[in-house]
Amino acid sequence: MGIFSKDIKTMDDLFVHTLQDMYYAEKQIHKSLPKMIDKATDPQLKQGLVTHRGETEGHIKRLEQVFIQHGAEAKGVDCPAIDGILEEADEVLGEVADKQVVDAAIIACAQAVEHYEITRYGTLAAWAKQLGRNDCATLLQQNLDEEFAADKKLTKLAEAGINRQAA
Repeated sequence: MGIFSKDIKTMDDLFVHTLQDMYYAEKQIHKSLPKMIDKATDPQLKQGLVTHRGETEGHIKRLEQVFIQHGAEAKGVDCPAIDGILEEADEVLGEVADKQVVDAAIIACAQAVEHYEITRYGTLAAWAKQLGRNDCATLLQQNLDEEFAADKKLTKLAEAGINRQAA
């Protein structure tokens, strides 16, 4: 279903479609994180990715709760955007031989994922409020807050030395 599909007729339809998009995206992210964890050499980066994988499990559970609260089926729809971001990350990480550069690349790739999630969760939380679903907005805001925190931690790691060591 494309974004301008005839299946999306209302704001509610758009909200549910975007929820399904994020449900798929979070599951793909959860599946891809072990590869990044394995390739990371910096102990703090490795631990941060492990922690975020656990948070991702929580994001999936919160999305399932939003589906239940909203009365929609918890299912994913293909998300070409996250597929592309993760495919690019896989390609970049496969091309880098220097372990310090790999850590910098992991941070860059992880931040691309975080920024995508931030845009989607921000939109979903705003739409939930507009639809009168503050219960859903609260859960989506929790995911958004965790994504912002993850991005901030990645920036801190990069600026604290990983990027300098890679250079």
